[in-house]
Amino acid sequence: MDSSFPAEPLLRAATLDVDLAAVAANYRWFARAAAPAACAACVKADAYGLGLAPVARTLWRAGCREFFVASVGEGAALRALLAEAQIYVLNGYLPAELPALRAARLLPVLNDPTQVAAFEADFPPDAPAALQIDSGMTRLGLDAADLPRLGARWRRPGALALLISHLACAEQAAHPLNRQQLERFTAAWQALGRPRASLANSSGVLLGRDWHFDLVRPGAGLYGLNPRPPQANPLQPVVRLTAPVLQVRDVREDTSVGYGASYRMQAPGRIATVACGYADGYPRAASNRAAALVDSRRVPLIGRLSMDLLMLDVSALPAGTPRPGDEVELLGAGYDVDALADAAGTIGYELLTHLGRLCRRRYAAPG
Repeated sequence: MDSSFPAEPLLRAATLDVDLAAVAANYRWFARAAAPAACAACVKADAYGLGLAPVARTLWRAGCREFFVASVGEGAALRALLAEAQIYVLNGYLPAELPALRAARLLPVLNDPTQVAAFEADFPPDAPAALQIDSGMTRLGLDAADLPRLGARWRRPGALALLISHLACAEQAAHPLNRQQLERFTAAWQALGRPRASLANSSGVLLGRDWHFDLVRPGAGLYGLNPRPPQANPLQPVVRLTAPVLQVRDVREDTSVGYGASYRMQAPGRIATVACGYADGYPRAASNRAAALVDSRRVPLIGRLSMDLLMLDVSALPAGTPRPGDEVELLGAGYDVDALADAAGTIGYELLTHLGRLCRRRYAAPG
């Protein structure tokens, strides 16, 4: 374990191990794949739930110099960790956040004409900022119709630090919106004098060089999520979730398990009750659908998991396996975040942020 990032207090029994060396390796994978474009890192939402301080410092040591966060508050927290980093705030800023934006030397991403006008009023003409173009996400960003109304300052070299947009369907390589967004973004980029530009997220890096521009900004892939399912994941797994067995009991055929009796044993067997539930961020929607590993053998989760507990059918394992106190692997190389997210009908992004926020986190040394 990395002594510079001690484990959090043992308030919950479930533990999320974070492999910082894998985070660094995944960053380097994206940097190689995107070269000669530069590679930034998205560390919003507490580095996708895995801890801003350990993750950001690991990425800096791996060579990352540009970072993206969602809010001014996140940017200020990151500035306290990395004095020399270039930090972009994806959501821009609100009037009340202006002092913090200035103090932390953050670069706002301006997303609509109101934000652009506020920035022009708040900062001198030579102050840089980033602009976001809505190329098809219909979330944040300037419309194409807004571009002709932008003042001359945004076409002057250096005033526009970065032009960005965000891909909506990049994990589906053949989706027609990928090409449409590239064409719309390219048209905006040309209209603004071809400034430094960024379009590709984790999955976008795999679309090819046309989508790379000057800077790519992976997020989820850094933390081990598959950028293009169902193909094999080229990235290293980053998290491992374990929890102890509290009880193992023999049960008869037709025994009901958990709230609502949603599961009944089809034959006599054994059930292990494990100290992990939705209070740890484990998704309740995965009840009766997910799996875990006990001594490297996959076993099913049965019944509805509760706030602090879940049940596993260990009938197929040798007698005496597992025992109370043994650790079971609820997430890891053998059953990864994407697999659990699929069982729960959600995405790995949501799962990581929930687990990281609620579980005890423990860090493996980045090397």
